[in-house]
Amino acid sequence: MAYMKKIIVVAALAAFCLGGVLSAQNTAGAPEGGISAEMLDRISSAYKGDASDRALRNALAVTPIGTLAINADNAAMIDTHFSDRVRTKGITDQQSSGRCWLFTGLNVLRAKMIDKYDLPGMEFSQNYLFFYDQLEKANLFLQGVIDTKDLPFDDRKVDWLFSNPLSDGGQFTGVSNLITKYGLVPSEAMPETYQANNTSQMAMLLKLKLREYGLDLRSAYEEGFREIGKRPKKDVEKRLAALEDKLREMKVQQLSEIYRMLALCLGEPVKEFEWTRCDKNNDIVSRKKYTPKSFYDEFIGEDLENNYVMIMNDPCREYGKVYEIDYDRHVYDGHNWLYVNLPVERIKEMAIASIKDNVAMYFSCDVGKFYDRKKGVLDLNNFDYESLMGVDFGMNKKERVQTHASGSSHAMTLIAVDICPETGKPVKWMVENSWGPSSGYKGCLIMTDEWFDEYMFRLVVEKKYVPADVLEMLEQKPVRLPAWDPMFSPEI
Repeated sequence: MAYMKKIIVVAALAAFCLGGVLSAQNTAGAPEGGISAEMLDRISSAYKGDASDRALRNALAVTPIGTLAINADNAAMIDTHFSDRVRTKGITDQQSSGRCWLFTGLNVLRAKMIDKYDLPGMEFSQNYLFFYDQLEKANLFLQGVIDTKDLPFDDRKVDWLFSNPLSDGGQFTGVSNLITKYGLVPSEAMPETYQANNTSQMAMLLKLKLREYGLDLRSAYEEGFREIGKRPKKDVEKRLAALEDKLREMKVQQLSEIYRMLALCLGEPVKEFEWTRCDKNNDIVSRKKYTPKSFYDEFIGEDLENNYVMIMNDPCREYGKVYEIDYDRHVYDGHNWLYVNLPVERIKEMAIASIKDNVAMYFSCDVGKFYDRKKGVLDLNNFDYESLMGVDFGMNKKERVQTHASGSSHAMTLIAVDICPETGKPVKWMVENSWGPSSGYKGCLIMTDEWFDEYMFRLVVEKKYVPADVLEMLEQKPVRLPAWDPMFSPEI
């Protein structure tokens, strides 16, 4: 009898509690965790609607936040003197495309060529390498589909492939892989086209077709595999090999169509051309015929895949380690680039050594943060968002990366540093951009050293400027990270 009373009491208590919860849900009009009417009253009290709030509300209704947040105390133009600067000529323009990585890599090489041969100026053909970049990325995707044919369609890697069949963004891996394989040509030999400068519609059509081709490859494999299962087991290996051959042949036919689409949009890559070299006075020095490979060998001739080290500042991961990113390449038969993760102060040492030796570098950062477009200056003090909104923004660099609030978004060419003579420390830096000569400060961007600390992510340095202990780190077995790691999205 006592046992029965206990059950009744427990049941009544449970019913009371459950009823209370349901009653609370019905009263609030939302399940627990939602915004109830009472909660809305509490959180809406933050907006007072007083004279100060009304003035800000009126201003924000008709004015961009960036305009209202401009820090008047920092309005003066930054000093444009630099103690050390690489000799460069000319500013390039990627226009409405995501090819900053390509322009930046080629700008590093053209600075060397202009200085070495005393040229009045010159520019490599971005369009030539972009053609092969898009073709190689198409092959990277299609072969990736073949390589993952046994995985279910909702597998993370398969999903990533179909989400990213092709883009016009990239990294220094693309520059090194593509030039090593296809050489270089001057801009006159294969000039830009409208589609090269405005890539979005071409990319849309290419990606649409590649996704269709990817589905075709997976369907062909599934159909062929089912057919093999119906045959005698003794022939399985031979039939699987024949199925692989069929998929590869399908890929060749698919790439033929992609090649045609690219040729229509960008022109067919030049195979031989004549180029006249002039000195700084525009007097002819030589005139001869070249292939893209012979042109590169004569005027640059570096081993791009082994002469450079990519340094990274990622405070989310352990310093002193080497990281490899899956599919972080533009060419299937190339290699994933290796990144050495280092504190920012060590990266600065290498950057300064390179600049002092008149060698520009591939540099990438989160360019949209605290950028004053009128002045062409990146400075943490450019905008006072906290005073405008009345809130603190307290995340550090590590926390911003972890929460996807910051990451490498744009590549430029690092060409200058201003070192304080009293402290020997850098005060500011300058990069040559690829947004045209009227953008920023004479086509360049100036960044304070404090901004460099917070929003710089990658630097590609020649090995001769890399200390021995960092080179030794490259002997480590790399930590392999997945292709979808947020720190390694393409720079555009």
